Amino acid sequence: MKKLFTAFLGISCFYASAQTPNHLTDPVEFVNPLMGTMSKPSLSTGNTYPAIGLPWGMNMWTPQTGKMGDGWAYTYDADKIRGFKQTHQPSPWMNDYGAFAIMPVTGKIKFKDDERASWFSHNAEVSKPYYYSVFLADADVTTEITPTERAAQFRFTFPQTDSAFVVVDAQNRGSYIKIFPKERKIIGYTTKYARGPIAKNFKNYFVLYFDKDFTITKTFAADTLNNRLEMESDHSGAVIGFKTKKGEKVIAKAASSFISFEQAELNLERELANDSFDATQSKAKAVWNKTLGKIAVDGGSIDQIRTFYSCLYRTLFFPNKLYELDANNKVMHWSPYNGKILPGYMFAGTGFWDTFRALYPFLNLVYPSINKEMQEGLINDYKEGGWLPEWSSPGYANIMVGNNSASVVADAYIKGLRGYDINTLWDALKHGANNEGPIAAVGRNGVKYYNELGYIPFDVKINENAAKTLEYAYDDFTIYQLGKALGKPASEIDIYKKRAMNYKNLFDPSSGLMRGKNADGTFQSPFSPFKWGGAFTEGNSWHYTWSVFQDIDGLAKLMGGHNKFVDKLDSVFSMPPIFDEKNYGGVIHEIREMQIANMGQYAHGNQPIQHMIYLYNFGGAPYKTQYWVRETMNRMYKAIPNGYCGDEDNGQTSAWYVFSAMGFYPVTPATDQYVLGAPLFKKTTITLDNGKKVVISAAANSDQNRYVQTLQMNGKPYSKNWISHKGLQAGAVLNFNMTDKPNKARGTNPQDFPYSLSTDK
Repeated sequence: MKKLFTAFLGISCFYASAQTPNHLTDPVEFVNPLMGTMSKPSLSTGNTYPAIGLPWGMNMWTPQTGKMGDGWAYTYDADKIRGFKQTHQPSPWMNDYGAFAIMPVTGKIKFKDDERASWFSHNAEVSKPYYYSVFLADADVTTEITPTERAAQFRFTFPQTDSAFVVVDAQNRGSYIKIFPKERKIIGYTTKYARGPIAKNFKNYFVLYFDKDFTITKTFAADTLNNRLEMESDHSGAVIGFKTKKGEKVIAKAASSFISFEQAELNLERELANDSFDATQSKAKAVWNKTLGKIAVDGGSIDQIRTFYSCLYRTLFFPNKLYELDANNKVMHWSPYNGKILPGYMFAGTGFWDTFRALYPFLNLVYPSINKEMQEGLINDYKEGGWLPEWSSPGYANIMVGNNSASVVADAYIKGLRGYDINTLWDALKHGANNEGPIAAVGRNGVKYYNELGYIPFDVKINENAAKTLEYAYDDFTIYQLGKALGKPASEIDIYKKRAMNYKNLFDPSSGLMRGKNADGTFQSPFSPFKWGGAFTEGNSWHYTWSVFQDIDGLAKLMGGHNKFVDKLDSVFSMPPIFDEKNYGGVIHEIREMQIANMGQYAHGNQPIQHMIYLYNFGGAPYKTQYWVRETMNRMYKAIPNGYCGDEDNGQTSAWYVFSAMGFYPVTPATDQYVLGAPLFKKTTITLDNGKKVVISAAANSDQNRYVQTLQMNGKPYSKNWISHKGLQAGAVLNFNMTDKPNKARGTNPQDFPYSLSTDK
């Protein structure tokens, strides 16, 4: 009860402090960076932290409530802050790399994690994307932060004291620090990272400048404080001190680089220059408003607007920039693969198993210019490491399944991105699709079985075999689609079209579900569709059966036709949320999130089933999509600390909401289509990179009027269950006539169904 009461205090504080400017010009004021922060390993409500940064910036900052090195950096129900950390962390499960922390203290020198920690209250905390402020009660210090892409400014308001200090913690696993008193400067580097492998010369170099002379200078190694100005050890740090008057503000400017100390200095000079704290804050706010302002929503409740922009904010961080601009403004990067300093773009911090579904398609629609840079970064990944990453953190992380880099590459090109070396990426896709990688999560684990049998057997000791088979089949489809778009000959690409149908090899007619299959062609037995893990990844057969993005019509036919397909979809929601967790040896948080959601076997808190709601469009019952989309938005998302229903995951779960609120969703990336749902707002305006606008109007929209009676596109009646990317790029006006009763006749003609490979003429 105490924790719940505290949470509601913090929530009401956020809402009370939020201004109500015109959201068309000031959307950043509707963002709550604390959405999703009330999480823990056993139950995720987002697993987020308040990221203080700029869109796709190389660095972010966050208050750290957990111990340094703990992936759960900031949890809403914590009482103390241990430091303000520069972070690149995509999720607590992946943890961080290249992190260091800054913390003000008073009274006496307290540099250890627990000793320097200070009580704080959400009532004395302001969290915005471009600005963070908190009162540290034990130190009697207010800390403020405002960011740039590779730098930040801190403003510490101290009490009157002879003993004001700032601790700079370079963390353990190898770090260095040096104080330059005359220059009011500290430099250092950290080599700490959580996921590998990574090039052995990895360093995040940092530099800090203060606007006040130091009266005390000390460094520390682990738990030992000394008077040296320079320290290199497993765990190095520095403490500088000064006398302050009551209310005196001390400014610290910080920047970092993966290239060198000199580059860190250049990043600081270029991005902060002589700007005051307030000037940097104003610039950061303007960047956020410009970026968020690409989508303007109107005609929803204040909570819906807050939730929309809070989700949109989360789609704009990962993958983040790993590149820098040298003295000649040339794009350069440190390579996590070979450790060299090389020209060109590089990004890190995303898992394609999550983000191929909606995050990358969202970038292709609204922010294609940044994804063009990301595609160029993928080219460098391949050239320097020999493979495309499936999880970059910042090198190849051995986690999750699939070869979904194929989808990320293919969808970008098919959605119109140009001006980069697509032929090298084509070679990279073919290489990854036909070879085992150096680790299981790169290339295709089990590729020999898959290519020979058309599936990865259950009984050959390759975990998550059914999930891998289904994802490889979809990935083969995306390679086929890209090959067609590039004009590749049939002799080269038809094999991928054939393999795209491999999903059929795992369909079990007796259950109407996907099921692991043994090498001899028999189905794995005994079989429970409620069993998580084993043949599947973070889900069960009820979740993965729908992972046939490329051929939903073919799946429907296997199930006995469109009517039976719709009945099967209904079953997901009508069944009890039972589960078998034995493969995991305990209830993982994804299971618990499904169990408590009161939506049957539908597990929106994890990615495999998130597209399933839109599949009613393939069975002639789009009104059921309209119902369940609104239900999921209403139940599963809110701009409060426990506002997600599972891991947010690098923008994917947020991108689902943003797409769904606009009224459509990319069920099949690497095609030109979005499958229709129903818009959340009375009006949404998307300003595209080409200057065109997409205006989505639903004047009669309301909580009750969630069903589409009729749709007009550019003033003409529109009967299809999908819209095209090409049509949106030309500029479009979509007028939805919304009612409180489902139109069970609209969208029932198979000619109006979305794309499926088996019906592609």
